[in-house]
Amino acid sequence: MLGDGTVIVAPGLTDAELAGTEAEFGFEFDDDHRAFLAAGLPVGDSWPDWRDAPRRALQQRLALPAEGILFAVEWRGFWFDGWGARPARMKDALRSARYHLERVPQLVPVHANCYLPAGRGSQGNPVLSVYQADVKCCGADLLGYVEGRDGAAEKTVPFWSELIS
Repeated sequence: MLGDGTVIVAPGLTDAELAGTEAEFGFEFDDDHRAFLAAGLPVGDSWPDWRDAPRRALQQRLALPAEGILFAVEWRGFWFDGWGARPARMKDALRSARYHLERVPQLVPVHANCYLPAGRGSQGNPVLSVYQADVKCCGADLLGYVEGRDGAAEKTVPFWSELIS
């Protein structure tokens, strides 16, 4: 993933930069993601630049998985079985979907539309490709993803892994 020549690896994020990013955006990187970003910060080619990217752009990337689910609810008729019966009115369906999405793990962008779940003290999570309600596992863990290895994920991410097609 890093070896295609289009990615520059900048010096890694310091502990203060990582903590500042987490405080600013209201999440914690999982342990693998934190170690990866501390070792070196990939920039370019759809890698989020946690140091220098416009903050609004990073906020939008963080919101994209949930916003994609809401789009699928409104425009593709998506409804997750675990949410119970779908309300008849779209306004109510969207409100209910938002309620449920606020209770699932936050996804943090790794590269392009690939994400890891947030959460300090967590490691070995699968890297998930998320586009609206279409979710795929694109790496059994972060190292496997970066090295371009496919593999079955041993861990799951509540809600998100249940959408894997």
